[in-house]
Amino acid sequence: MSRKKPPAKAPPKPTTPPNNTLSVQKSPGADRATMLARVALRANVRAAVTTASYAKPQLGDLDFTALAEELASQSKAVVRGDMRGAEEMLFAQAHTLQALFHELARRAGLNMGEYLDAADRYMRLALRAQNQCRSTLETLALLKNPPNPTFIRQANVAHGPQQVNNGTPAPTVPARALETENPQNRLLEAQGHDDRLDTLTPSTASGADPAMATLGAVDGTKDGSR
Repeated sequence: MSRKKPPAKAPPKPTTPPNNTLSVQKSPGADRATMLARVALRANVRAAVTTASYAKPQLGDLDFTALAEELASQSKAVVRGDMRGAEEMLFAQAHTLQALFHELARRAGLNMGEYLDAADRYMRLALRAQNQCRSTLETLALLKNPPNPTFIRQANVAHGPQQVNNGTPAPTVPARALETENPQNRLLEAQGHDDRLDTLTPSTASGADPAMATLGAVDGTKDGSR
């Protein structure tokens, strides 16, 4: 009696990770804690988590891995100097702020005449949205037409470190003025016959310079007045 072979089992279907799971390729030599720390500090991963959280009410659950990879791709484009994505983002934000301004202004108009406090709050928010829209367009214009930097070249004639003053130049001090010692204050040294110090020792008067007699005491004048 022959036995029937059991039916072959179908191979298990590959399980796909849920959308809120991030697939990371493990680096050789790195443990789990190090890998988690690196992933948590990646800008594209953090941006993917925040974007998926805010986009869920409109777009449903987004795949973290695909979202993080797309953000990394766009970030590399910006690093290479391709700013088209940033320009599109700013222009879209300006349109969003414009729509927000009109909606808040509409609500302010509905409350005017009856609920002045609510009308005032809505109008303040509308003007803030309008100002932010203007600022966004200014940033876009600056990104499209960046200012030309001015390069100033200076010849290093001193062949070494030197100080550059952008303001009023300091007055030039002559080399003589740097000598703080006054030559007239130097003591004469006994270098010659006429450069001898005066020792205040009395000497014999010569014929050209006769000795002077000692002046006597003066006791009033001849007419007796004091």
